[in-house]
Amino acid sequence: LREPGLNLRVVQLFRDPRAVHNSRLKARQALLRESIQVLRSRHRAELRGPSRHHGQQQQLLLPPGLLGGGRAPQPQHRAEVFLGGALEVICQAWLRDLLLARRAPAWLRRRYTQLRYEDLVREPRAQLRRLLRFAGLPVPPALETFVLNMTRGSAYSSDRPFLISARDAREAIHAWRERLSRQQVRQVEAAC
Repeated sequence: LREPGLNLRVVQLFRDPRAVHNSRLKARQALLRESIQVLRSRHRAELRGPSRHHGQQQQLLLPPGLLGGGRAPQPQHRAEVFLGGALEVICQAWLRDLLLARRAPAWLRRRYTQLRYEDLVREPRAQLRRLLRFAGLPVPPALETFVLNMTRGSAYSSDRPFLISARDAREAIHAWRERLSRQQVRQVEAAC
């Protein structure tokens, strides 16, 4: 970041953790391998030294009644166990990043910005302009049109995870309200 020849800028994207959990549940099979890798990263970190959550075995973000009587999860629910644990790790990393950015020296804060996905969806043109101004880049009209199309398209969603298409992202930012149980929402809010 201090290398003057690079002029590096960092944009960190955040999203409401409830929406993240909803999306991860929807794409649970596609994200299973990634969730296991995230959990392994926490395990490796715990082996290097004690963490804030060391020794705590949390059954996080699980559907009601998933585990009973201390038994291991059924095979069809293992993905939810991995997804819930991975989201906890992701939220902890977000918190570390936010605290680091808040305590950072001024030269670092000038090269770092945050973007909430929800803000991008609600105000795509304004947020695009803000990001490009931060990066010192012009705002091509074609890029504005592209961003508006990708967030205001006629489709809503896809059953195929990671399919990038024009859709109405404004509906997606609140989909968690209809899909997650109250217990899941409370667990995400407590963890994140």
